[in-house]
Amino acid sequence: MSAEILHPFEELLQQRVVILDGAMGTMVQRYKLSESDFRGERFRDWSGKDLKGSNEVLLLTKPEIIEDIHTQYLLAGADIIETNTFSGTTIGLHDFLFKEEPRNGRKDPEFFQRVVDDPELRALAHEMNIVAAQVARRAADRVGNDSGTRRFVAGSLGPMPVTASLSPDVNDPSFRAVTFDQIRQSYADEVFGLLEGGVDLLLVETVFDTLNAKAALFAIADAFEKLGRSVPLMVSGTVTDLSGRMLSGQTVEAFLTSIAHAQPLVVGLNCALGPKEMRPYIEELAHTAPGYTSAYPNAGLPDPLSATGFPETPETLAPQLREWAENGWLNVVGGCCGTMPDHIRQIAQLVRGCAPRSTAGTAVRPAGVSPAASNAGETSAIGTSEAYVLRLSGLEPINITQDFGFVVVGERTNITGSPRFSKLILGGDFDAAVAVARQQVKGGANILDVNMDEGMIDSEATMTRFLNLIGSEPEIVRIPIMIDSSKWSVIEAGLRCIQGKGVVNSISLKNGEEEFLNHAAIVGRYGAAMIVMA
Repeated sequence: MSAEILHPFEELLQQRVVILDGAMGTMVQRYKLSESDFRGERFRDWSGKDLKGSNEVLLLTKPEIIEDIHTQYLLAGADIIETNTFSGTTIGLHDFLFKEEPRNGRKDPEFFQRVVDDPELRALAHEMNIVAAQVARRAADRVGNDSGTRRFVAGSLGPMPVTASLSPDVNDPSFRAVTFDQIRQSYADEVFGLLEGGVDLLLVETVFDTLNAKAALFAIADAFEKLGRSVPLMVSGTVTDLSGRMLSGQTVEAFLTSIAHAQPLVVGLNCALGPKEMRPYIEELAHTAPGYTSAYPNAGLPDPLSATGFPETPETLAPQLREWAENGWLNVVGGCCGTMPDHIRQIAQLVRGCAPRSTAGTAVRPAGVSPAASNAGETSAIGTSEAYVLRLSGLEPINITQDFGFVVVGERTNITGSPRFSKLILGGDFDAAVAVARQQVKGGANILDVNMDEGMIDSEATMTRFLNLIGSEPEIVRIPIMIDSSKWSVIEAGLRCIQGKGVVNSISLKNGEEEFLNHAAIVGRYGAAMIVMA
């Protein structure tokens, strides 16, 4: 790959370990702002909920504070600063800025449809993201010009307070408060604002639910396609405890497989854990990731007795991260919760001179190539030069090679092929139907085929309900799901429910090449493999 076609950010990644900034929220807390400070003139007469705690509101009421925080990180040595948009989606902002309440006593898709469609909230979110990018851009360009070293602005797309993979109601495991399409729409509003404001790259971060992240990645691919341009993409997941899994249950490798279709330039881990707890997962990431890697841990586990709420000081955190760099595990390093400019300054000093992680033999996407242009049927190896590997995932990965042998597909959850399963679904006995799926996995299935093509039922709704139910059963969804239907609407309904990389069975040329290519591209954008019929 010639240097001429590389994005300047990737050129820097090849030269040295790149420094990311630290926490925004920790810094905002140091200003000890009041409710009236958060409101400012813009929201002085606001009659809704208190705004204190909504850091994104400060973009419209106290932008000078956000710019000052960016500047402090840049002067400390950060190459990349993140926009103050961690919760800059309509869904992320709704607890502060949406005045309506749920009509049924709990937040559900009807409620969140009102949230994502609300014109005033959408306009506010759009404005905040444009301003966030402009404020960060101004600081980065000023310090970059003064220092003679280019600085980069990453548009931050943080997690949402709702999850598409898990039910918030323990008594109703099929319930989801929000839909994939609502999450996608909410992220789309943010993405267009960040790109309009002038970010250099996009960062989908603190991913605790991969299905939410896939909705964000879908929105990004849509935006790139509509705008006719793209920027480099970073994705950072969050391992939530010492089990090595995310909140939605995926392992690190399964997470990497699930997002590989978006071809991020950098993948990494951040938040939830301190450096001691995160270390084994960064090592795993370094050995499995496709291309460049990042890490920005918290300053330890929460400690209410510490000044920042976290125990790691600059002097204790930085040496631990230097060891990761010396081990050849890192391309990008920074800090998350509890880290401040002094932490970043110390990290920058200690990793100076450490060689960046080598990406030799990995498939790194050339800058400027949109995820929308990726091969929808890609089955090549991820993070290795080995050919003929199909990588799939549920909560855990499965790598199908030439030496794998027979792939066992559990077909007893196919309504067209199993009389017993058909009777259970038609009779509404979903508990027993889930038990059939569990038996298939215990019996040795590598992939679980789910088919709901039956004229007597609403196949889209039934597919969604069943996949949501088994999504709450880790022993079932540890393996990939095969969404089996002759109806495109049912296939797409299923794709909106699975966080792993599943398989579509199938698409075909029977209705012509144009429809086939369109369906193949959409399947690829959801991140699934596919079976193609002539």
